[in-house]
Amino acid sequence: MEREIMLTGIGGQGVQLAAQVLGRGAAFESRDVIYLGTYGGVMRGGNTDSTVILGDGPISSPPIVSATWGALAMHHQFWKPVHERLRPGGPVALNAGVFEGPLDRDAHDVIEIAALKLAAEAGNAMGASLVLLAALCGATGLVGLEALIAGMRDSVPSYRQQHLETNEAALRAGWAAAPEGCAQAWKDA
Repeated sequence: MEREIMLTGIGGQGVQLAAQVLGRGAAFESRDVIYLGTYGGVMRGGNTDSTVILGDGPISSPPIVSATWGALAMHHQFWKPVHERLRPGGPVALNAGVFEGPLDRDAHDVIEIAALKLAAEAGNAMGASLVLLAALCGATGLVGLEALIAGMRDSVPSYRQQHLETNEAALRAGWAAAPEGCAQAWKDA
């Protein structure tokens, strides 16, 4: 079984870090992983997207997918291409208070999290993408919290080690905010 997750936002929102954390966290749980990050040519403010494919065995999907099981949207500006690939019934984690894009809420498990607020309360104003990622994973069982934390610790470069504790706090805040009743990612969950 494979689960494709597309993450989208504006450069500087942490989409690429969240995708790395998801991929490494899944690897810690012995899942197969493919990760593809793409971003525009500007340092801040341009599009940033990632696709992470997780599998309970060898992955057959190419890194550029035509359809996705779930999505994480930090902002609506670059949402349209992701929205067009979203399969009905899949989970969608939205950055509440920021995201204003179109979405058929009856066709998806929508997880709306005030990620900016929770990140700030966790002492990490820059950690909203980690909050939203943990909420998505907590709601669906996609990856466990301890694996996400381990994945984050492996993803943060040595010159940013001062952020490890607040990144962990952001992940824990998102996990605690995850709603119940969403479609589960794995049959064994």
